[in-house]
Amino acid sequence: MKRLFLLVLGFAALMAEGAEDPRRAQSAEIAARFQKVLGERLMSAMVADGPVAAIGVCRHEAPEVAARLSAETGTKVARTALRVRNPDNAPDAGECAVLKTFERDLKAGVKSSPEHFEVAADGSARYLKAILTQPACLSCHGAVLAPEVKAAIARHYPNDQATGFAVGDLRGAFVIEWPASGGEHP
Repeated sequence: MKRLFLLVLGFAALMAEGAEDPRRAQSAEIAARFQKVLGERLMSAMVADGPVAAIGVCRHEAPEVAARLSAETGTKVARTALRVRNPDNAPDAGECAVLKTFERDLKAGVKSSPEHFEVAADGSARYLKAILTQPACLSCHGAVLAPEVKAAIARHYPNDQATGFAVGDLRGAFVIEWPASGGEHP
């Protein structure tokens, strides 16, 4: 709570001076931490036990990492996508619009991973950082899946929409939400 209060005070002071919102850079840092930890755990599982184990990492460990980062930072940390595997990660209307913009930008030849930051009238803010499909992602998200991977996905995610991707496609986004000034996320 004290850290959040100090962040809000710092935010108010910088906004009064017309400086860029510091939550943008902090959000990018949080998203990078999430990506690094999740990527390391996924690669470790893939090397040790194959892609079926990686499904378990995304299913169990990714929400735990997001919850830990949320608690540490006073934000709400999550993942979303236009084509979700876990329906709990479905985007809201605002996230959907940003993801569609990311997709258009990537199809137009943007080479970097797109990001978006916006501040609402109540002082809350939201940051999205695109997740681009990497070669290792194709084992569980590509067009051709091993039978055991297909079976594991069907067992855990009967309404899966997250296959058929190619390297460089928009897989989804990391989402960092900041509470309204003085507030906290549930």
